[in-house]
Parts: sequence; structure tokens; C-alpha cells
Amino acid sequence: MSAHWRSARQSGGEDTLPLLLAREWDLLIVGGGITGAGILLEASRRGLKALLVEQRDFAWGTSSRSSKLVHGGLRYLKEGRFGLTRESVRERDALLAGAAGLVEPQSFAFGDYVGRKPGRKTFLLGLAIYDFMAGKRERHYVGDGEFAMMTPNAARAGLQGGMLYTDAKTDDARLVLRVLQEAQAHGGVALNYMAARELLRSGAGVDGAVLQDGRDGATHEVRARVVVNATGAWADGLRAQAGGAPRLRPLRGSHLVLPAWRLPLAQAVSLMHPADGRPVFAFPWEGVTLVGTTDVDHGDGLSGEAAITRAECDYLMAALHAQFPALALSEADVIATYAGVRPVIDSGAGDPSKASRDHAVWLENGLLSVTGGKLTTFRVIALDALRHAMPALPGWRDALAPCAVFAPAPALVAPLRAAPLRRLRGRYGAHAQALIDAARPGELETIPGTESLWAELRWAARTEAVQHLEDLLLRRTRLGLQLRGGGVRHMARIRAICQHELEWDDARWDASEAAYLALWQAHYGLPGRQP
Repeated sequence: MSAHWRSARQSGGEDTLPLLLAREWDLLIVGGGITGAGILLEASRRGLKALLVEQRDFAWGTSSRSSKLVHGGLRYLKEGRFGLTRESVRERDALLAGAAGLVEPQSFAFGDYVGRKPGRKTFLLGLAIYDFMAGKRERHYVGDGEFAMMTPNAARAGLQGGMLYTDAKTDDARLVLRVLQEAQAHGGVALNYMAARELLRSGAGVDGAVLQDGRDGATHEVRARVVVNATGAWADGLRAQAGGAPRLRPLRGSHLVLPAWRLPLAQAVSLMHPADGRPVFAFPWEGVTLVGTTDVDHGDGLSGEAAITRAECDYLMAALHAQFPALALSEADVIATYAGVRPVIDSGAGDPSKASRDHAVWLENGLLSVTGGKLTTFRVIALDALRHAMPALPGWRDALAPCAVFAPAPALVAPLRAAPLRRLRGRYGAHAQALIDAARPGELETIPGTESLWAELRWAARTEAVQHLEDLLLRRTRLGLQLRGGGVRHMARIRAICQHELEWDDARWDASEAAYLALWQAHYGLPGRQP
């Protein structure tokens, strides 16, 4: 990410980027979310020459706007989709083992209330199957007194006890960046703000694309033996150029972010929404409390950013009022909101919640499209994509057995407690010590209201391909979700740390700050009420 970006675009060599793009590539991957990043990693570590391009920023789309959960798909068991659950449980456990500090266990509590579904027997049967797939056994039921102590603000009326289970959570955008970092260690190349405008064809079908640089508008023709469309919910747009018919049903999931002190949770609380029985959750994340999610058809088009609607906001607030009545939560407690569009395969199901979450791989006139699936299973999806690409890569063969997701991160030397060190190792891997060494006095302190360090801002500005302030505050760090007003009260210190590292003059900083704050108000604040 950083090395190729700086050498190609920021070191002053006018012909560096054209020379880079003129190389002979095995794979051209279009899309910089978790699917594209996973394919870049698995291809690069297996000796393929792979280039990834993203028309906006890395993780700009769904992969920075997910529910932040790395889960085994417990709810898929009731649909009889045991294979998907087994696969997800295996991948969750691999990430827990290999990405400690980035992917962390999260305990869940589900209240057993009189008349609420699913009933105790059904839920516990599902958890027993879940345990069997994970090769472990946990205690899953507690009485009402113990459940009340574990979830002190949850509703008491009709409470009989509660079910407990464990999944995992992550910082989804940082997971994408860590995968890209690992891919670059194996020779992969990733460029953000580089759009694939037009597919190129030869007699055998698609064999490249015309790329347009978002910085200066320059265009470049890039050839590759395989072009991979990993644009997620946007995949139908590129598929149309290869003659593919629409197959996706964009679904929106929206979330609320509250201060941890206002909705304090020691564990995640999962519930079925009182209006329609859909699963809703609230859990501690990065110093705040996350509440989600909705599941509705996204009819607003895909050219702009998704945003929560008034109906979705009311829906999630109703769930909070039902589960935590004593807290009297209101919209004034909400720090931020966010919404993402999921790449779901259109199966014709009327209820969005019943649409398939499986991934799909389609080869159409030489274009390999990979979409659908879940954040948790990105490694499985990447290996499946390479399996489909192998016939178009004569001379390359690989068993495609799963490898450790990340190389072990070295031990760190820093005047920090164990928890921040673990966090830095998980997020930055081999770069974590350099981040620490780059910190100025006071920058190894935690930013109030978050778990981030000030030093992470400096490192991101210096090395992580930041082109706009939104890249820095919504994806490299998550301050735009964790701080009121997108972090406007801290903007002076953020500027003092980052402006010189970014090599921006005052005019560019001012313009980027204004654009970021306008974006935040429109897409990350509370929606207005209709008159």
C-alpha cells in the first residue's frame, strides 16, 4: 500500500506510475474491499504478479461499513445452511488465532423472555451445533439473576434467564488494510483512487482495462491474463461491460453509534426486534457502543454514499427502548450513524433477510466476477476465485491450501500497557514498531473516547496512501464514528500532527476539512425528520 503508492505517485518520478502499470500482470483485481484484498494476498503469496486498483479509497464501500462482526453465522443454522456455518466458524477461529488484537472474541447474551422467539430449546440446540462445529463446549444458559447481573440495564419484565455464546469482532477497515499490507510483503501492488473505466478485449475475451487516475485524470491501459471483478455490490456495473445480466440485490444495513458510558455493555446483547423478529444487537466496539443492523433494499443507487434513513433510525431506537427501557435513550445520545450496502445475490426471496449470503464466482467472456459472501470468509472466497482463474493461467498450479492469514508480528518495545501493544500488533503487524518509533511526545496517549493512539494518525498520514481527510478519519482511523461531529473538536490537533506528513498546503487542508465535515453531516449524522 504505502511503498508502491509513494514510489509511483509521490517521489517525483514522472514515469514511475506508467512503468509500473505497463508491467505484465497475471491478475488485475478491480475493487479494494476485503474480497479484492484477500485475492491480492492469496495470489501474491503464491507467486502471481497481481495488481489491485480501487476507484475510491481502500475499504470505502461495504468493507468499512459492516457490522464489525467476525461470526460463524449462527442464524443460518435455522435455515439448514450447515455448510456455510461450518465454513464461517472455521474462518472465524483462524482469524482469532492469527490476528489477535485485530480480531477479538466477543461474548453475546440473549435474553430468554416469556413468549419471545426463538425459544430456549431451539436456541440451545443451535448453540450445541455451533460448539460442535468449533470443536469446543461452553456453558450456554444462566438463570434470570445471573443474566441480570451480566446485563444490568436489560429489561426485566418476563425475564426467565438467558443464553450465552461467543463470536468475534474486528475493525473492518483495518482488517482490509492489514490484508493489503501482507499482500505487499509478498510483492502485490495496490493503488487507491484508480478507477477501471473500460474493459479491454482481445480474441479470447477480456484481457485488461483502461484505468483513470483520480488525482490527475490520466488514463493508462493495463493488460493482465485474468481480470477479476471484486467490486462487491457494484459488480453488476463492470459485468454489464462483459455482457452479464444483473444478478445482485443491493441491501442496506444501517447502524447507530452511542457513547460507551450511555449504553455500557460488558458483553454484546442480542435480541429479536419487537416489530418483526429480526435479530438486532448492541456491543462494545473501539471505545463506543455499536447498535445494528437493518436489512432493507437499497433503492438510492450506488454512485453516492449510503446513509441511514429516518425509518431505519426509528427502527433501531425502538429496539433499544424495548431492550434497555431504564436507560431512556434518545437520539441525542447518538454520536454517529453509518450505512453500508451488502453484495447479496438476488435469489428472488421477498424478505431481504432471507436473501442468500453465499458468495458467487462467475466467468463471463473472460471477466471473473466474485461477489457476495461475508467479511468472515474472505480467505475462502479468495481461494475459490483463484481456483476459477487457474485455467486461464497456464504454467501456474497451486494446491490452494489455506495458509496462515498473517505472518506472526514481532514483539514490540514501547512504554505501553499490554492491551495497546496487542492492539497495535494486530492492526499494523510488521509495521507496528515503526509506528511507535515515529511517535512524537504525547502521541502514544489514547485519544479520549476511543482506543486509538494519536500516533496512529501520524503513521497513516505518512505511509497509508491518504488522499482525503475522510480516508484518515473514516478508514485509517475510525474517529469519524467514535467522536461527536466526526471529531471536529479535535481537528486542530489532528491538523498539527498530519498536515506536514501529508505535504498539504493550507488551502488543500482547508478544502479537504470542509469536504469531510459536509460528508459527515450528510451521511454519518442523524437523518432529518420529514415535515
